[in-house]
Amino acid sequence: MSLHSDTHKELNHVLTSLLTSINQFFLHARICKDWGLNTLDQVFYKKSIADMKHADDLIERILMLGGLPNLQQLDRLLIGESPEEVLSCNVRFLGHQHERIKTAIGLCETAQDYVSRDLLCRILDEEEEAIDWHETQHSLIKDTGLKNYLQSQTGA
Repeated sequence: MSLHSDTHKELNHVLTSLLTSINQFFLHARICKDWGLNTLDQVFYKKSIADMKHADDLIERILMLGGLPNLQQLDRLLIGESPEEVLSCNVRFLGHQHERIKTAIGLCETAQDYVSRDLLCRILDEEEEAIDWHETQHSLIKDTGLKNYLQSQTGA
C-alpha cells in the first residue's frame, strides 16, 4: 500500500470522526435546548457547525489528493440522557477523536504531507479547546453543585 493510500485511509478515519461529531454535538445541542439549557445548546450547536466546516476542508483535501471521501461511515454516537451524562459522553468521544487525529498527523509526517498535517493540527487545536471546555464544566459542577450549574446554563 502506498503512502498516499495510507494517507487517504487515515484522513477518511478523521472524516468519519468529524461526521460522527457533527451528529453527536447537534443532537446534544437540541436535547439541551429541550431541557432549557440554552447556553449548552449554543456551545454544542457551534461545535457541530465547526466540525462541519472541518469536514468540508478534509473532504476537499482528500479529493485534491486523488482519494474518495467516505461520507457513508459513522462511528457510534455517545448520547447522554442527563446533562452530566451529555458532558461525559462528549469527553469520551473527544478523547477518541483526539487520538485519531494525532495518529493521522503522525502518518502525514511520515508521508511528508505537510499540508494535510497542518490542516489536522488546526482541527486538533480546536478539539483540545473543546476537551478543556468540557473538563471545566465538570469542575464547575463539582465546585458549585449540579443545581447551580444547571441554573447558570439556562441563559437567563
